[in-house]
Amino acid sequence: MENIEIMGLVAAVLTTYSIVPQVYKTWSNKSTKDISLTMYLAMFLGVVLWLIYGIYHDSIPMILANFITAVLLFVMVVLKLKYK
Repeated sequence: MENIEIMGLVAAVLTTYSIVPQVYKTWSNKSTKDISLTMYLAMFLGVVLWLIYGIYHDSIPMILANFITAVLLFVMVVLKLKYK
């Protein structure tokens, strides 16, 4: 594996992990009053587009990071709709 791919994987792990605490807090507290649905929908759409881009370029770091992030963002959108 090339160094640039390793760097991509590290970046993918860090950026993907960054949303985990928010998902956990929202899930635990069952409160989304301070969460912007518009922001999460826009972010979800952007991440899905990055996922498609990563698939097109056959980039494992982009595919993994954006797939996992899309799932986490989808969970946040569902929680926002459920706990409004």
